[in-house]
Amino acid sequence: MNKLKGEISAIESSGSLSMLDILVKGIHLKVIVVETPETASYLKTGKKMNLLFKETEVVLSKNPALSISIENSIKGTVTAITKEKLLSKVELASPQGNISAVVSTEKLVEMQLKENAEVLVMLKSNEIMLSE
Repeated sequence: MNKLKGEISAIESSGSLSMLDILVKGIHLKVIVVETPETASYLKTGKKMNLLFKETEVVLSKNPALSISIENSIKGTVTAITKEKLLSKVELASPQGNISAVVSTEKLVEMQLKENAEVLVMLKSNEIMLSE
């Protein structure tokens, strides 16, 4: 499980959903939760939070100009690769913290991912969990 530390900087609610803007070491990440400030006392600006997300939910791209619907992106550098037959683990360093990703080995080879490669780490806002 990946873990980054941040602080809630803005909250926008509609119905029972809230879109949080969380500042994580200089970048803003979006997280959507099925709660509002009225139903969850932790939802307040300035609150420090841990952002948790699975290695299997991390999307990697070598093309930073890619325009897709994933809300969050972090620039990272590949620090290690553990290559297995079907799946491979990619370890990344970023200014926001270390991140691990699990990708298919077939895609790893196709993308020609190697150590020291610069990549864009992408995370959907609904795949990030919060903890205090």
